[in-house]
Amino acid sequence: MSNLGDGIGKVAFPLLAVSVTRDPVLIAGLSATSFLPWLLFSLLTGVLIDRVDRRKAMLLANAARALIVGGLAVLVLADATTIWLLYAFALALGTVETVADSAAQALIPAVVDRAGLESANGKLQSVEIVGQTFLGGPLGSLTFALFAALPFLLNSVGFAIAAVLLVLLHGKYRPKAVDPEQTALRVQLAEGWRWLRGHALMVQLMLFAASVALTSELAQALLVLYAIEDLGLNAATFGVFALVGGVGGLLGAWLAPRLTKRLPRRTVLTLATGFCGLGFGLMSLVGDPISASLLFGVFAAAVVVINVILGALRGALVPEHLFGRVLGVWRTAVWGAIPLGALLGGLLADWLGTRAVFGVSGALQILLGGFVWISLDRHAAEVDSLNGAPA
Repeated sequence: MSNLGDGIGKVAFPLLAVSVTRDPVLIAGLSATSFLPWLLFSLLTGVLIDRVDRRKAMLLANAARALIVGGLAVLVLADATTIWLLYAFALALGTVETVADSAAQALIPAVVDRAGLESANGKLQSVEIVGQTFLGGPLGSLTFALFAALPFLLNSVGFAIAAVLLVLLHGKYRPKAVDPEQTALRVQLAEGWRWLRGHALMVQLMLFAASVALTSELAQALLVLYAIEDLGLNAATFGVFALVGGVGGLLGAWLAPRLTKRLPRRTVLTLATGFCGLGFGLMSLVGDPISASLLFGVFAAAVVVINVILGALRGALVPEHLFGRVLGVWRTAVWGAIPLGALLGGLLADWLGTRAVFGVSGALQILLGGFVWISLDRHAAEVDSLNGAPA
């Protein structure tokens, strides 16, 4: 339900922004603003997740998201929105999202054994794709075409239902290895940072993930402008364009655990990164919506394969009581790279045009595939033996 709310919002926010301005820098800036909290607050969120019951943190975060988006719906109904108000709401929503998503990630290794981590992450990626893309994307664009406030009202309802469902989840999910009353915030932050700094493989995986995020967001932040201005789509059909990409994402979630059973993970990560670049690179050359959406599907499938494998590796490598803090550092680096990529993409589009930015993004990701192949060479055996390894 929360992913359904996310999917509606991820289409409705840029469509509302395009109705206010066509400036590529401001449009990319909205995407950057929504991810800025990951750069600012991920470390503190990580400590919080290691100090509290993670189910309760998710519940309160979803309730807060329902209130924030509901407030935006009221402003849209009153025709009182500006691009700067959208920035403010995107910042507030992104801040609460750092709590909700980090708590959800921390719960995965608590309820799934190591041998099932890749499969579990694949299933959760599938749920995310179905909620955000197959249902949320088209629903957001179609309801926005009816009247602009409707998708934000539905978004708020989705988050509220998610909070109610979490009330029904039984059990306690506070980490047992940490006593928050006796451990200073500074000490807990330092403990998580020291563990990560001493783990060369995790550092390399984090740098790789940050590079994927930055190079992808160069173009992805401009997807709405590419679809409307370069492909000639409208608000109602933009969600259908995203839907085709969702098919690829769902395929990637299904493929990831099967590929890693047959091929070394280093090989799968390298190929997936190359296909990300191929999808965006070719999107810069085509001009019809069908070809462009199919290529976006190739990108989506490949990036989901990368996310599934990285999520499984994190769950296998990081000790449970440190997971929130290590994830906080990871998200600061990886998700913090997204607003930087979005802003750079907007500036490049203002200079070269939207289509050219997709070509630049694709070329950089193909080069990144070569980097991950070389950088993981001395860790290949460790990466491929993690299913049964103790954290």
